[in-house]
Amino acid sequence: MKHFSKFLNETYHAKDGNIPKQKVPLAKRDQDNQNSNIQKDTNFPSFMRSGLVVLSVILLASIAIAYGEKLTGTESVTSVISNRISNKELPIYCVDTPKKNVALSFDAAWGNEDTQKILDILKKHNVHVTFFMTGGWVESYPDDVKAIAKAGHELGNHSENHKQMSTLSAGECKDEIMKVHEKVKELTGTDMHVFRPPYGDYNDNLINVVKECGYNAIQWDVDSLDWKDYGTDSILNTVLNHKHLGNGSIILCHNGAKYTAQALEQLITGLKEKGFTLVTMSELIYKDNYEMDNEGRQHLLNTNNSSSPVPDSDN
Repeated sequence: MKHFSKFLNETYHAKDGNIPKQKVPLAKRDQDNQNSNIQKDTNFPSFMRSGLVVLSVILLASIAIAYGEKLTGTESVTSVISNRISNKELPIYCVDTPKKNVALSFDAAWGNEDTQKILDILKKHNVHVTFFMTGGWVESYPDDVKAIAKAGHELGNHSENHKQMSTLSAGECKDEIMKVHEKVKELTGTDMHVFRPPYGDYNDNLINVVKECGYNAIQWDVDSLDWKDYGTDSILNTVLNHKHLGNGSIILCHNGAKYTAQALEQLITGLKEKGFTLVTMSELIYKDNYEMDNEGRQHLLNTNNSSSPVPDSDN
C-alpha cells in the first residue's frame, strides 16, 4: 500500500475593488471657499486661530492613539484564536523561531517492519520525534504504539481511516479524529494534541473541527519524498538540501516507507551537522499568542501576557 502526500502551499491575493470617481472640482471649490472665509475674517484674532489649530492637532492625535491601542488589542485576540489568513483557515506548516529547532515526524498508516529499527536509531541519537498514527495502524500494532510512547516520543493523530477529509462533513471529521484519539488514550493513557490530515488535504471545515477537538493541525514544509521509494541518497539529498529547511521546519517521513529506516541515521547526523536540534511537534509549535502568515508559518506575538515562550530544547 502506498501513501501519497501532497504539499499545499497556497498564496492568497486580495483583489482591488473599483473606487468610484468623486466630483473633485466641486469639493475643491467648497474647501477653497472655506479657507478664503477664514483668511478674510479680520475680526478673529490670529493668536486665537493658532490656539485652536494646536488644540485640534492634540485632540486628533489623542483619538488616533486611543483607536490604535484598541485596534492592536483586537488583532492580538483574533490571532490567538484563529489561523485564518485571507479568509482561509490554515494548518501549521512551519514555525518562525530564532532557535535552530526542527521537528522530525513519521506518518504511520501501514506496516511496522521498520518501527523498532527507527526507535533504536532515535534512542541511539537521543532524539524524540512525533508519530502520526491512523486508527487502523493503532489497532494492528498496539504494542508499537505503547513502545513509541514509552520511548518518550509524541503520539499524533492521523485520522481513523485515512480518508480525504475535505470531502467529509463536520460530524464525520470529528468521528475520524476522536475515534483514534480514544483508542490511543485507552492504550497509553495519553491525550494527543497534534493532528495531520491524510494526504495533506484540508479545508476550513476540517481546520475548525480540529481546533474544536483540542488539536493543532500540522502540515510540513520539508517533504522527504521517502514514500516514492527513490532510495536512501534521495531522502538525504531531498531533506538536507531542501530550499525550505531552516529554523522551525517540519519534516515529513513515513515509518513504513522502503528506505526511511536506512536513511534515518545519516539524516539525523546531517541535520545536527547543520546545527539543528530535533524536537517533537508540541515542543516546536506555539500553543497560543501567535499569528499565521500566508505560508502557514507561525509567528509569536510580542505580548506581555504570552504563555508560549520561544521553544527551546537540550536534545
